[in-house]
Amino acid sequence: MEKQLQNNLPKVISIATSVPCYKLNQQDVKKLAIKIFDSRVDNFSRFLSVYDNASIQTRYSCVPLEWFENPIGLAERNALYIKNALNLLEEATIKSLDNAYLKLSDIDGIVVVSSSGIATPSLDALLMERLKFRRTIERLPIFGLGCAGGVIGLARTAQLAKATPQKRYLYMVVELCGLTFLYEDKSRSNIIATALFGDGASACIISCNGYGPEIMASHEHTWPDTLDVMGWGVTNHGLKAIFSQDIPTLIRNNMYDVVDYFLKQNNLSLSSIKNFLCHPGGTKVLDALEEILNLKSGSLIHSRTVMKNFGNMSAATIMFVLELALKNPQAGLYLLSSLGPGFTAALLLMRM
Repeated sequence: MEKQLQNNLPKVISIATSVPCYKLNQQDVKKLAIKIFDSRVDNFSRFLSVYDNASIQTRYSCVPLEWFENPIGLAERNALYIKNALNLLEEATIKSLDNAYLKLSDIDGIVVVSSSGIATPSLDALLMERLKFRRTIERLPIFGLGCAGGVIGLARTAQLAKATPQKRYLYMVVELCGLTFLYEDKSRSNIIATALFGDGASACIISCNGYGPEIMASHEHTWPDTLDVMGWGVTNHGLKAIFSQDIPTLIRNNMYDVVDYFLKQNNLSLSSIKNFLCHPGGTKVLDALEEILNLKSGSLIHSRTVMKNFGNMSAATIMFVLELALKNPQAGLYLLSSLGPGFTAALLLMRM
């Protein structure tokens, strides 16, 4: 990657990811789903094709497969969330700092995105006790953005860095989607989630003071009357997954105009973009994105590779896609995108 000259644009100085220790094979997950649901869900066999068609081979989990075989209360699963989220954030943070040849004391601010558990004090404060950041560090925890959180959090961190160009910000994302599985829930969303979601975390350093890919602009669009498309329902057992099967249709009908508006605001068009890095919400979502972006089927290689190897890790996934793209970057403009509760589209323009 060619070094960028220092200027007033925020840059991705380094990026690192981490996953928990349990590697799940999709076919093993399918067998477990049959064991859990076949006797309790009428005509459960109609869901089996989802596991085969998800284009996912492996995912990672902070708990072993047998954990999913019993009802688990909210308190226990949230304790697991805090413990494992901190472990993954610590690992990703150390790797990101090492990649940039920086120390903990070089970081001026922390931004943490997560929507798969609850922590107060927030994860950033808890992590400070482990890693001994400076006590004057700025903290910004962000909750509730779901899958869109990866791009929106990156955009928010870039805005902070641009406003204070002498500072370095550590941007972290962690999602433990597997812990939100509800044994008692026989809904379509809960079953589909077992075929898609995994756990993962990332950390990257954002600053105007350094070298790396430049974050040029960002954009969000929240459609009206779409609050029920995606989100969490809160139950006595835990967070219940809610996502509409109409998301691919929503993308085909509405996403192009959002992308087109953002690009035109920056005097660009689709042909200006060297590469598209899209959150892999699922194969149907990626198919719809390729259609509206005028791409050949299968063109979103980075997104599809991450989905194959890690599944959908909600907000963390786009950072895995970005990390993969940065391993062999091509000079030019990159467009990052993700979708989340609201229902909101998040876009970010980056120059390699």
